[in-house]
Amino acid sequence: MTHYCKDDLQRIQKMLISLSEVQFQFKSTLLSGASIGEHVRHILEYYLCLLEGSKSQVVNYDNRQRSPELETNPAFAISTIDEVCSNFIFVEEDKEISLESNFSSTDSGVSYIKTSVNRELAYCLEHSIHHQALIKVALAEQNLGNLIDEMFGVAAATMRHKYKCAQ
Repeated sequence: MTHYCKDDLQRIQKMLISLSEVQFQFKSTLLSGASIGEHVRHILEYYLCLLEGSKSQVVNYDNRQRSPELETNPAFAISTIDEVCSNFIFVEEDKEISLESNFSSTDSGVSYIKTSVNRELAYCLEHSIHHQALIKVALAEQNLGNLIDEMFGVAAATMRHKYKCAQ
């Protein structure tokens, strides 16, 4: 699974290399004022939470750092992608862990769900693709759609389905 995650993150990195700070920080009116940087930060912080949680055996995405530099500095986001991808070699994909989360907006109850690093990697990958679809909207709003390929923001199952239908 780390191979797929790494490929996905490198697709984001390729896009980031071509963006200026202004484009990265652009507040999209179509996305309620969210920027590409905010979506990239969100993606990367999930991976960072998983990497940390795989060491402690408890992952909690609610407790992510929400780094202002990660959402405003594309060079920092690029180096963070390198860091995450480098740390994949230390990941035990079949390791059992717990997901700790509060699924209520009104109470402070915490739930623990048995999971695995591999399952959470799959979640982070799907989560990333979802946010890439939103990033694609912000790129289009800035007339920057040429910076991404047709796979950006599209799930592998959707691409397979489109290919099958085209035949």
